[in-house]
Amino acid sequence: MNRRNIRIKVMQVLYMLESNILGTSNSLLNKEFDKTRNLFVFLVHLIHQVALYAEVESQQRASKNLPDQADLSVNIKIAGNSIVWQTIDSEAFKKAVEIVKPHQWIDGDLVKNLFRQLSDSNEYKAYILEENRDKAKEKEILKFIFGTIILGSENAVDYIEEHFTNWEDEGDMMIGFVLNYIQKPGSVNFLDLVGEEKMKFATDLLQTAIDKKTISEDIIKPKLKNWDPERIAVIDMILLRLGVCELVYFDTIPTKVTINEYIDLAKEYSTEQSGHFVNGILDSIHKELVGNGKIQKVSHKGK
Repeated sequence: MNRRNIRIKVMQVLYMLESNILGTSNSLLNKEFDKTRNLFVFLVHLIHQVALYAEVESQQRASKNLPDQADLSVNIKIAGNSIVWQTIDSEAFKKAVEIVKPHQWIDGDLVKNLFRQLSDSNEYKAYILEENRDKAKEKEILKFIFGTIILGSENAVDYIEEHFTNWEDEGDMMIGFVLNYIQKPGSVNFLDLVGEEKMKFATDLLQTAIDKKTISEDIIKPKLKNWDPERIAVIDMILLRLGVCELVYFDTIPTKVTINEYIDLAKEYSTEQSGHFVNGILDSIHKELVGNGKIQKVSHKGK
């Protein structure tokens, strides 16, 4: 998870606090990270279920009243995919499944339709013709299931969006997570996608924005000129507060990175004019803070 995604989560928690949604700052932040974990575990579980459906298909066709030879000889190679079973048998994934319970979001008809699309594809037909289990090809077919069959299905994407509100914000990141899982299945910590360093950044940024709210707003308000602070979009003010906090209190983050990040977030999450607005205010604040010697950044060049 990169810092941009963390900034989004902190922004969302601050918005919830401003909206008087019940919960402590840390509990709300943890819930946001839980959403990320849940979505990731579900996507991996969904890939597994599509692969394992080969056995269901085989059993159903064999149990017809008058099965023909094709019904009795359905290839179930994909159900024994070595990457799938390496994951299913791992203690890490078992624990994740126990906590997340991804089966609660699995829709049988969706899985069946995805498998039928898979089985009709040339990629799948080529895969099952191979008698041996080449590890590279085991990975490639899972990438195909995820990238082409699942993400290429409008129904599947709509289903994911309906059940996971964070898909819109985190879809691109999730694609990276899943592809990394397929490439290096044994290296994934399903219960901790953030890591200690990034979690510290998240909690520090959130707590600083809360603790320094009055100070940051006192820095922001003189720069608003003809703007009424009470009429500024809530998200814009939150982003300005976060930007000021990073400029002043996070000495390892370059000022240019901070300003550009919050301009981009304003463009994406607020009004049409918010990017320009946040840019102007943060740039003005930055120049003043530098002039007053209040920004002291640590350089890591050459280290």
